Amino acid sequence: MRYDNERGKGDHRHLGEREEAYRFTTVEQLLADFERDVRNWRPS
Repeated sequence: MRYDNERGKGDHRHLGEREEAYRFTTVEQLLADFERDVRNWRPS
């Protein structure tokens, strides 16, 4: 799992094999979202 802002793709996150857009708002929200994803993540 990772969050990134690759040039040309913009903000997005990778959850296993899935990639989806992510709307960055604040560092605090980013950390909360990441921590939530870590708690809920199940490798495929």
